[in-house]
Amino acid sequence: MKERKPVLRTCVVTKEVCEKKDLIRVVRTPEGNVIVDTKGKANGRGAYLKLSEEVILKAKQSKALDRKLEVSVPDSIYDELLGLLK
Repeated sequence: MKERKPVLRTCVVTKEVCEKKDLIRVVRTPEGNVIVDTKGKANGRGAYLKLSEEVILKAKQSKALDRKLEVSVPDSIYDELLGLLK
């Protein structure tokens, strides 16, 4: 049986290449809404972040997600991401 290779993605803040399962995806939907995609299957433009308070706060401060998703990311998205850490 063939061994499956891990799916790799890059964190938009740290630029680290990590396994997809170690990151969280934030998506700008075709309608222009921004959502936290916990399943990793939502349709739209996605950006990946490491699940760490430091990285999430740095993303908010640097507006890395805003640039990557080409839209203003609401504070509620960062609150939701921080809530996933608990």
